[in-house]
Amino acid sequence: MSLKEKTDAFPDTPGVYLMKDAKGVVIYIGKAKSLRKRVQSYLYPQKDQRPKIPFMVSQVHDIEYVEAESEVDALLMEARLVRDVQPRYNTELKDSKTFPYIEIRWRTDFPGVYFTRYCDRKASRYVGPFTDAGELRRAIQLMQKVFKFRTCELEIDAFDPKRKFNRPCLLHAIDSCSGPCADLISKEDYRRNLDMFCRFLEGKRKRIVSQLNKLMKEAADALAYETAARYRDQIKALESLSHRGEFGEFPEVTIGPILNPKDGLEELQNQLGLDEMPRTIEGIDIASLSGREAVGSLVTFVDGIPFKPGYRRFKIKTVKAVDDYRMIREVVQRRYTRLKDDEEVFPDVILIDGGKGHMHSAEAELKALGVPFPVLLALAKKEEVLHVHGREEPVRLPRRSGALRILQHVRDEAHRFAQHYHHILRKKRTFES
Repeated sequence: MSLKEKTDAFPDTPGVYLMKDAKGVVIYIGKAKSLRKRVQSYLYPQKDQRPKIPFMVSQVHDIEYVEAESEVDALLMEARLVRDVQPRYNTELKDSKTFPYIEIRWRTDFPGVYFTRYCDRKASRYVGPFTDAGELRRAIQLMQKVFKFRTCELEIDAFDPKRKFNRPCLLHAIDSCSGPCADLISKEDYRRNLDMFCRFLEGKRKRIVSQLNKLMKEAADALAYETAARYRDQIKALESLSHRGEFGEFPEVTIGPILNPKDGLEELQNQLGLDEMPRTIEGIDIASLSGREAVGSLVTFVDGIPFKPGYRRFKIKTVKAVDDYRMIREVVQRRYTRLKDDEEVFPDVILIDGGKGHMHSAEAELKALGVPFPVLLALAKKEEVLHVHGREEPVRLPRRSGALRILQHVRDEAHRFAQHYHHILRKKRTFES
C-alpha cells in the first residue's frame, strides 16, 4: 500500500503523526487539527512549501498516527513525543530561536504558569519544548479556563491579611483565574487545581475527570453544594475542551508584541502618572464601508498579551449613516452596560482607535452610563500621538517607547479584528444577493 493510499484512511480528527524512514526510525513528529489533511499536504506539494520538506518526505517510508481529543491535547502530546524521541527533522526544520516552554514556578504559595523561552530558574518546572509559540499561547489560555491558574507576576503571600481587600483582575471576572490575589481561594485548593493541571500536561485526562467526580460526590454528600457545583463546572469545562480547544476561532495576531510587556506597562504607568501598573487594556475600533456592514470590535490585552477569550465584536444596529463617533458610542454603551449589569470588573485602560473626537464620544457615553471611569485614551494612526482624557495637549511618546508599542499593538489588533468581521459580513451579503 502506498503512502497516499494509507493516508486516505487517516481520520479527520486532531492528533499527532509520526514519519518513519526505511529502517523504521521516526524522523519527524507533527501535530494536526485534521490528521488526514495535514499529512496529505506533505504528499501533494504546495507552491509555498519550504525547500527542506520535499527532501525530508523523500526519506519517509511509513507514517503512523495517534488520535487526540482536541488540538490542545495534540499540542501537548507532540511536545512529549518530541522530547522523548528527538527526531532529527524536528530540529533541522526549525530556525535558531529558542523553543517555547510552559513554566510553572513552584516555590511560591500560589504558583503561576507562564510562557517562556528560557529554562533558567532552578525552582521552576518546565514542560516542553513546543514547536509553535502562537499555538502554545492560545493553549495556555484554553487550559487556564479549565484549571484557573494565575499567569500574573504578582507576589502573593498566603498569610497576607491585605489580600481580601484586593480587586481581582479581568481573568477572574471571566472565570479564567481563581483569584488568589484577592483571597478568593485557599492555598490548598489552588495547589489541588495546579496538580491536576500538571497531570493533564502528562496526558492523564481520564484520571483527572475520575478524581473530580469523586471530589464532587464527597462534597455533595457533605451538603457542600457550592463546592460540588464548582467541581461539576470544572468537569464540564475539561470535557468540553475537545469542542472549544480549537485554535481557529480568531485569526492569528499579525503584529508582534513588544519584547518585554511588563516594561512597557510600567512605562505607561509612569507616563500617565497612575498609582498602579495597568494590567488590562481594552481596545475599540469601527469598520464600515459607506455606513454599510458597520461593525465594532473590542480586543482585550492582559499584562500586555492578547487575551482572545476577551474579544468581542458588535454589528452596529442604531447608526445607518457614516458616523464613527456615534458608532463608538454604541459599542461603548453595549459593552460597558453589560459589565455594569453583570457586576464584572472593568478594564484599567480603554483605548480608542482614533483622535480626540473619538475619545470624547467614548467619554460622553461612559458618563451617561454612570459606570466606573477607567483611564481613557485614543491613538490615531500616522501621527501616533496619544490623547489622554483630562489633558488638553496630546502626549508624544518616543517611537521606540515600550508604552507606545503596547498601545500600537492593542490599537492595530482592534483594527484588524474589526476589519475581519466587516469582511465576513460583506461576503455574506454578496453571497445572499
